[in-house]
Amino acid sequence: MNNWLYILYALLIALVSIITGEIVTFVMLGLILISLQNIHRTLKEILKVNKEK
Repeated sequence: MNNWLYILYALLIALVSIITGEIVTFVMLGLILISLQNIHRTLKEILKVNKEK
């Protein structure tokens, strides 16, 4: 997935959270998305290393 798509998702979630007044939810979802992205990147690197062996 491209970076611009993540930015679009973040803006959409931010807009909904501002309208509903749930800013804390937006922050928590952002932290979860960043963590999942880091895990995904790490797993892709591990897979790449294993395929090279």
